[in-house]
Amino acid sequence: EVQLVESGGGSVQAGGSLRLSCAASGFSFDDYYIAWFRQAPGKEREGVSCIDSSIGASYYRPSVQGRFTTSSDKAKNTVYLQMNSLKPEDTAVYYCAATDRRRYSDSVDSPLIYEYDYWGQGTQVTVSS
Repeated sequence: EVQLVESGGGSVQAGGSLRLSCAASGFSFDDYYIAWFRQAPGKEREGVSCIDSSIGASYYRPSVQGRFTTSSDKAKNTVYLQMNSLKPEDTAVYYCAATDRRRYSDSVDSPLIYEYDYWGQGTQVTVSS
């Protein structure tokens, strides 16, 4: 059974940092894209970052490029999202999600727009100005 459990959310002031963790079980990291999404009140869910641990590649939406970093620790089955220079507009519930990378072996699109099959429960991030 695939399970994803996020942790690390909280409240910070603008310019601060947080690190989110996603503990995964039930699948091999090398077979799945693991992404971070977020959803702010009244807004659509959007992809934030994605990591392909099989090749060590990561992807980011432009608004977080250079401020956020995603990484994985295969030994701990955990994916991280380090968020620096946080802004009030980063306030949202953050979710980690996984999808089988073999579904998209011929795709040239960003993994941030793929369909994700497994989701965590989410963790709240609040950035005050």
